Amino acid sequence: MVSETPNLPVVHEALLPERHPQHDLFICDVADAVLKDVMPQMEHPFYSLSKKPETSVRRYEHNGQWLEITPSVKGLATIYDKDILIYCISQIMAKLKAGEKVSQRVRISSRDLLIFTNRGTAGKDYKALIEALDRLEGTRIRTNIVTGDEEQVDGFGLIDASSIRRKLGLDGRLLHCEIKLSDWVFNAIKSNDVLTLHRDYFRLRKPLERRVYELARKHCGQQAVWKASLEILLKKSGSQSPEKLFRQMIKNLATSDHLPDYRVEFDSQKDMVTFINRGTMKAAEPAAEAWMGALDPDIYGDARNIAPGWDVHHLEREWRMWLGDNEIAPKNPERHFIKFCETWFAKRGQP
Repeated sequence: MVSETPNLPVVHEALLPERHPQHDLFICDVADAVLKDVMPQMEHPFYSLSKKPETSVRRYEHNGQWLEITPSVKGLATIYDKDILIYCISQIMAKLKAGEKVSQRVRISSRDLLIFTNRGTAGKDYKALIEALDRLEGTRIRTNIVTGDEEQVDGFGLIDASSIRRKLGLDGRLLHCEIKLSDWVFNAIKSNDVLTLHRDYFRLRKPLERRVYELARKHCGQQAVWKASLEILLKKSGSQSPEKLFRQMIKNLATSDHLPDYRVEFDSQKDMVTFINRGTMKAAEPAAEAWMGALDPDIYGDARNIAPGWDVHHLEREWRMWLGDNEIAPKNPERHFIKFCETWFAKRGQP
């Protein structure tokens, strides 16, 4: 049986201490970046909740969707390895918000990443970072989960490639990493399939606590309440623990009441888990009403030539929302859309 660190009598604070409460000035932009996670990953159990290597193939099916995960010989990517992806996604989203060019290849400072994710910066922490990259790159996924307007059913990884630059000398400290995100992850980011996470996510001690928070964030969101049976929650979590142990973990989580954004209640009679919004999330800004007029279908070919590499339907959605934000009703929609594509490509280049 795979160990997922069941709760024992608590003799320490429920949350990890914040290791870097005062961030270095040169990484303030990183430390203050809004945490982002990809919604399809929050919905489905992609990651191991065990601190021990898992090397068996997993397959999940739920409501007509299926997911098969094949780990490398070094084990399945863990929910702690996922911190690297959250960091990368957060940086990309911050750049998109600022109107900057983004690409699948992300270069990151190793130290910035460790501080951002509330980890230590000792030699063992840099070594753990390399091992995490190996697991992320080695984990292969086959699924029919839809991201954006695409359905991907072939195999893919969480990251396609990584390179590491190391300082020579006694400490062997990492200087920076370069990571190429997979098409699947990048498509989800471009389609804005992301949600904001609470900063205390990185202070949650146990893998299951992180996973339960992700599920609550996805399903409850900013609603007042979300209820799920223990059976469904166990299935969605990807936990390998027997139901009896999982039930005790949820009971302990409800008792400790330290989950960010949501209070957890457990009904032993109905075997039902209830998540109650604490009201700590920033309210989402109301979306502007998109322009609803029709485009000549022939214009999409021109758009592909103007902005090679970009999904023209993604560009169309961006254009329509931009029109809504600025309360514009174009007199010549096709010409206006092409001009928008030209400007988009000039600012961002190829994806």
